[in-house]
Amino acid sequence: MSKTKLSAVSRLQGNNRALKEGRVALPDFELEWEEVPVLVKGFRRMVRELAYDVSEMALTTYITARAHGVKFTALPIFLVRDFHHGATLHHVPSGLTSPADLAGRRVGVNRGYTVTTGVWGRAILQEEHGLDLSSVTWCPSGDEHVADYTPPANVESLPDGDLEGRLTSGELVAAVGAKVDHPDVAPMIADPFAAGVAALKGRGLYPINHVVVVRDELLAQNPDVAVQVFDAFAESKRMYVEDLKAGRISEPTHADKVHMAALEVMDDPLPYGIAPNAGVLNTLMDHAVTQGIIAKRTPLEELFPPSMHDRVG
Repeated sequence: MSKTKLSAVSRLQGNNRALKEGRVALPDFELEWEEVPVLVKGFRRMVRELAYDVSEMALTTYITARAHGVKFTALPIFLVRDFHHGATLHHVPSGLTSPADLAGRRVGVNRGYTVTTGVWGRAILQEEHGLDLSSVTWCPSGDEHVADYTPPANVESLPDGDLEGRLTSGELVAAVGAKVDHPDVAPMIADPFAAGVAALKGRGLYPINHVVVVRDELLAQNPDVAVQVFDAFAESKRMYVEDLKAGRISEPTHADKVHMAALEVMDDPLPYGIAPNAGVLNTLMDHAVTQGIIAKRTPLEELFPPSMHDRVG
């Protein structure tokens, strides 16, 4: 019997490579991958059009979308994790000496205010450097994937979206999530990768960025799809972690280096499932409330289908 075909989007990376290359398969479904060169455009299409059956999705975008009634549900497949101590760049000639100096200033945000990297970057400024986030005017360079989202009063979008120009000129003294290569711009936190590793080892901070979502209609029509998609991603990830541990990654990417650093403190640098990630998920939820992304916490079990509540991989 032929398998049911599902449209799917996920950027190729170590932990999904075996699945995307067909070395891992689902028993009853076939994932037909659409390659989206700019992944965030795929996120937007999924949020606004439910364009795919299965899609990688930024975690905070998912939480925001769920709060606004978008009809998809996440599986606890956490494809992307990263350290975000390098997310905040500053205009060096402006003379800031620490993140606390951002109080009372205008700080840029790459794309939307709800972007997950921005949420984690601001959380680090608050938790590790004592910055009162409400004292800053946050200036996103674009709009939000969730069109109905209304930001807090201290968020003012840049009218022309020119984040790089304003940061390099000093009109903005800093920006979160920006990708800028300029001699007058540098990370706000020195040696950010080492700082990220220290936060992981010292307080267990290991931020999640991306999850996988499935259309609710598909989940209702095919109850087995959640378990089969989860298990396939988990098996692909297991194969990747074996390669990491065996030193078979010849040219490590930034993501590979993050995972190798995590292996210093955990056996699996990419645990899937709710239970092994409850701490970081609750931390993200707390910051989403504090930063005005959502009005109140959503219980973790409501973010994932019942079939996923006890599943780990």
